[in-house]
Amino acid sequence: MKHSSFNGAYILGISFISALGGYLFGFDFAVIAGALPFLQQQFGLDAYWEGFATGSLALGAIIGCIVAGTVADKYGRRKGLLLAAAIFGISSLAMAVAPDRNTFIAFRFVAGIGVGMASMLSPMYIAEIAPAHLRGRMVAINQLTVVTGILVTNLVNYTLRNQGADAWRWMFGLGVIPSLLFFIGAMWLPESPRWLVQAGRSADARTVLNKIGGEGFASESLSVIEGSLTGSQRMSYADIFRKAVLPAVVIGIILAIFQQFCGINVVFNYTPRIFKSIGVSQDGQLLQTVFIGGVNLVFTILAMLLVDRLGRKPLMLIGAGGLTILYIIVVRMLASGSEHVSWYLLAAIGTYAMSLAPVTWVLIAEIFPNKIRSAATSFAVLCLWAAYFVLVFTFPILFDRLKDSTFYIYAVVCLLGFVFIWRNVKETKGKTLEELEGVMMH
Repeated sequence: MKHSSFNGAYILGISFISALGGYLFGFDFAVIAGALPFLQQQFGLDAYWEGFATGSLALGAIIGCIVAGTVADKYGRRKGLLLAAAIFGISSLAMAVAPDRNTFIAFRFVAGIGVGMASMLSPMYIAEIAPAHLRGRMVAINQLTVVTGILVTNLVNYTLRNQGADAWRWMFGLGVIPSLLFFIGAMWLPESPRWLVQAGRSADARTVLNKIGGEGFASESLSVIEGSLTGSQRMSYADIFRKAVLPAVVIGIILAIFQQFCGINVVFNYTPRIFKSIGVSQDGQLLQTVFIGGVNLVFTILAMLLVDRLGRKPLMLIGAGGLTILYIIVVRMLASGSEHVSWYLLAAIGTYAMSLAPVTWVLIAEIFPNKIRSAATSFAVLCLWAAYFVLVFTFPILFDRLKDSTFYIYAVVCLLGFVFIWRNVKETKGKTLEELEGVMMH
């Protein structure tokens, strides 16, 4: 199929709008790092409550994944994105005015519902809209908006650091602005052609496909989608554990869990705590979050250039292997109290941003068969958020007890991840979602 007939501007536009869910995911993920020093003073958080306040987002995200799977199958991907945007906006305001610790944590949990919905629906929607030759790059846009959200939020947090004890309220409240932009943008999005076919609206699907790639692309895609959905009913979570689809599902779930247990998100969420342990001032701690956000953005852009050229598997191997080595160096640096540790933590962020961060989402969005994609994606992302909760909840407690040696645990996980990817992950670049059904089942 000729690539020249595709409406590149239109594909890019709808990918960017749906990926605004990623920006809000980045915002809620990053805002806690800058706010934690203030929240500790305001609410007297110990290591347990620090971990729980950070991790409550993930508990909400687990619920969000379940809700998103149901909404996406029943009402469409677009309505799911609209609901996520509304939840983001309401929870941002509620966290900003929270009078006590429990109210704050309750609304961070609600924010997590929006994050969970967006983390599942945005990449899935883009994967279903984008033609095969562009899909990796377009799904990686979602990760680009996630890291842009992290960087902008870190910059805003750093700017607000001297605004007094209530600075954290502004940090959270400003989330209303991107929420509103996402909601307005999502109203303009077309529905996913794969969902339209599933809902018996093939004529509407043809219209969307025609706008994406012209008449020939629409006819060819429609017949392939209809063929892959023949005889399918709405799938439940039980269906994703059937023997025929289990190999792809197991790989997706393990990759999702590994993306979190590789440990890098403790660097994002607990930058101030890690640098405080070697005597860096609060200003210096928050400045490190800005450096981390910047490196994260640069290397995510590099990943977008490489994911459809170099492929998914090589990038995943680079990520797992690189982090194993870097964590061992980080332990030695932290043990000696060296401020040079920041260079190795930045290298770890860059390695992750170029590999495991975007490519895991690309793989989760593409390896599941059409018939079970919504339920399987939902379950894999649910597992990802459960793993994130375990990671960020345990880190303050582990770091209090084990100090720098905590990073040895993450090094071992990365080594095991490298072996798993080498043995089990097949290359998916350049194949249609329908072609991948044959590849991943064997």
